[in-house]
Amino acid sequence: MLNYHFDWSIILSGTYFNWLVAGFKVTLQLSAISIVLSFLLGMLVAVMRMSHNRPVRWCAHAYLEFFRNTPLLVQIFFWYFGSYKILPTVINDWLNETGFEFGSAVIALSIYTSAFIAEDLRSGVLSIPREQMEAARSAGFSYLRSMQYIILPQAVRITIPPLVNQFLNLTKNSSLAMTIGVMELTYQARQVESYTFKGFEAFTAATAVYVALSLFITLLVNVYNQKVLNIHKAA
Repeated sequence: MLNYHFDWSIILSGTYFNWLVAGFKVTLQLSAISIVLSFLLGMLVAVMRMSHNRPVRWCAHAYLEFFRNTPLLVQIFFWYFGSYKILPTVINDWLNETGFEFGSAVIALSIYTSAFIAEDLRSGVLSIPREQMEAARSAGFSYLRSMQYIILPQAVRITIPPLVNQFLNLTKNSSLAMTIGVMELTYQARQVESYTFKGFEAFTAATAVYVALSLFITLLVNVYNQKVLNIHKAA
């Protein structure tokens, strides 16, 4: 280690730089698809969790307890090795078309993160005065319509900071997809290290990309929050 010679030029060399760029693109794609799916699924589970139907509420509670208390890496392997056994043929066909490793990672990341998003959304809903739901129901809205048009839009706005934290965690957790062969950023950094024996440089570059991506998303959220705050002050 004392004789280690740093060579940052390999990061900018054509082949290895292209590998890292390709990995970054896969990370963005994997994260974007998983964020959308996890948000939609989390919203559904949150509504089920607050349902007046006891079996529905119990199913949602079991879902949350199981996936929140199971390591993500275990879930990734679970879906990778068990998808053919438990998922419908339509989903398995989609997995084969998109790349089985990539699709399995999307499923694992989406389901795992949705369990946390559901609880964030539920806390947002519970913070809204109960009278709003009662007013919506008295106006003729069903429970689901009241949630869709009145309650959830407000809950989402309230829970934007914790939701963004979940999305950032998902983006960072996407690095675990390398364990099943998804060629995302961490996988490509490992490839660069294997070919050049410059692991410090390769993973420093990957770390810098993750940090830059997280800071960029945080900056966008701060700008959004500031605009919302200004609108409320103007009102």
